[in-house]
Amino acid sequence: MPERTGAGERDTVLRAAGLPAVDLAAVVAEQDDPLVFATVSGAHLYGFPSRDSDVDLRGAHLLPAASLVGLHEPEETCTRIWDRDRIEMDLVSHDLRKFARLLLRRNGYVLEQLLSPLVVHTTDVHRELIVLAPDLLTSHHAHHYRGFALTQWRLFEKTGELKPLLYTLRVLLTGIHLMDSGRVLPHLPSLVTELAAPGYVPELIAAKEAAEHGPAGDVVDPGRLRTDIEALHARLDAAQAATALPDAPAARDALHDLIVRARLDGPAAPTGRRVAASAER
Repeated sequence: MPERTGAGERDTVLRAAGLPAVDLAAVVAEQDDPLVFATVSGAHLYGFPSRDSDVDLRGAHLLPAASLVGLHEPEETCTRIWDRDRIEMDLVSHDLRKFARLLLRRNGYVLEQLLSPLVVHTTDVHRELIVLAPDLLTSHHAHHYRGFALTQWRLFEKTGELKPLLYTLRVLLTGIHLMDSGRVLPHLPSLVTELAAPGYVPELIAAKEAAEHGPAGDVVDPGRLRTDIEALHARLDAAQAATALPDAPAARDALHDLIVRARLDGPAAPTGRRVAASAER
């Protein structure tokens, strides 16, 4: 199956999102185990990178079958942090089986990584995972976004910095949008155009672009912030109560089948027939 976009088009999308001109394909080639996919997450995906934002690469890889059938417990997660061309980069990749388990645990974070339009490396298995994604969404993903927002809000109360505030706003709006529409949208500027959101959000994004750890108090009054955040939590609660999303994922068996086929055949195994059949449902 041909890739949906060529390397040149993917590079154009990455540059438009503010990614530095770093050879990310070379990063993929350096990995010990074959990658199923690698995408960009973090501030570049969320739409509020700063001039000095690091590059957050996320993905899934395939451990060899021999690593999984013996007595030794394999390392299922690979984490690397390094500098390339004076740009701080980090890569976190899970073995496909672990990644699938995370997908089944109402984890919005891994869904966002899977569906990120900032694609560095893709395969047929990656594309089939994307087809399965709508059947992995549940009403309980609201818990992920609610919990993430509470953690980031507590960090903001300690630091007063723009970054945790923008994360708080982003995850609450993403959760509301997911419950309302059944679509994962982590990009804050796009969320602001699709949902009713506080009018100062674009100013916060512009301020963070200039200073990664700048204070939010120069843009908006803390008292108004607390009122707005409480209102967004109430909207998320209401959206979850009214959502058409199911209580449990429907794609567990299909996900199991995909892992088995990928493990036996490799990440570039032809899966076009299965993808087409899923897309017709």
